[in-house]
Amino acid sequence: MKTPKISEAVVRRLPIYLRFLNELSKKNVQTVSSQDLGQKLDLNPAQIRKDLAYFGEFGKKGIGYDVDYLIEKIRQILKIDKVIPVALVGAGNLGRALCNYNAYLKDNMKIVAVFDSQKTKIGESINNLKVKPMEELCDTIQTLKVRIGIITVPAMEAQHVANQFVEAGVEAILNFAPMIIKVPSGIRVHHADFTTDLQSLAYYLEE
Repeated sequence: MKTPKISEAVVRRLPIYLRFLNELSKKNVQTVSSQDLGQKLDLNPAQIRKDLAYFGEFGKKGIGYDVDYLIEKIRQILKIDKVIPVALVGAGNLGRALCNYNAYLKDNMKIVAVFDSQKTKIGESINNLKVKPMEELCDTIQTLKVRIGIITVPAMEAQHVANQFVEAGVEAILNFAPMIIKVPSGIRVHHADFTTDLQSLAYYLEE
């Protein structure tokens, strides 16, 4: 369904639409217009219609979008209509918080394994997941068919962890470490950098 013409900006907006649509569904709202979506999400309604039109015709003129149907379609587009196993390396405060949040979400993107290199953390339990040693990473990832890896380790360890993820066969990495990691062209990497985001926000503060 996805084509090379789809920009990363469009793909990044789809989860935003999905999150709001899920809220509407919880309130038993059956239909929503692009105008309503645009107003609530502070986006141009024309942009929303264009984004969704890349993947098909989901709305009806004068009526809008069927909320539950659009949720189903966006989940299919994002490939989260089935379970995607995720592994996390770094059982520190951030790693634990992500595991706790993932368990709370009850979503199809599930953290199924947690690893750490510190012996003091091996065997600890985080939401029924026991922290495993790095020596077990490759076998565990292949056994559980993990497709996405999350890195929450110090910067100096991030590239090494990324290399291990790649060797184990993950297809994508979400990197929380404050450094740019290098991977083969076939592996997708997204960087989540709190410092950069905070610094860019500071630019907009009034003197």
